[in-house]
Amino acid sequence: QVQLVESGGGLVQPGGSLRLSCAASGSVVVNTGMGWYRQAPGKQRELVASFASGGSTYYADSVKGRFTISRDNAEKTVYLQMNSLKPEDTAVYYCHADTVVIATMNGLKYEYDCWGQGTQVTVSS
Repeated sequence: QVQLVESGGGLVQPGGSLRLSCAASGSVVVNTGMGWYRQAPGKQRELVASFASGGSTYYADSVKGRFTISRDNAEKTVYLQMNSLKPEDTAVYYCHADTVVIATMNGLKYEYDCWGQGTQVTVSS
């Protein structure tokens, strides 16, 4: 089973920055529909940023102008640069992929609706 592995979370003061990374395990051929979600205590998981069809990007209103989603196609890695962090950004951040295709000894394997284990981001002074 494909695993998405996030890294880069931590504790940061208000106004600070963090960069999250997400990479899929295995010999990834392609991944599509990559995005970042977050879930704060007592709240529903929400979409923060994603790559939409055609290469466009989506951002939640609450993070527009502060967060940037990007990707390294060669490394099959997706990033979330978070600037001007606020205490309300505190949450567990999850990487998501609509589809991940990996190369195996038996051919291509397709995995759908893949999630990472989450990385904690805490914004506090």
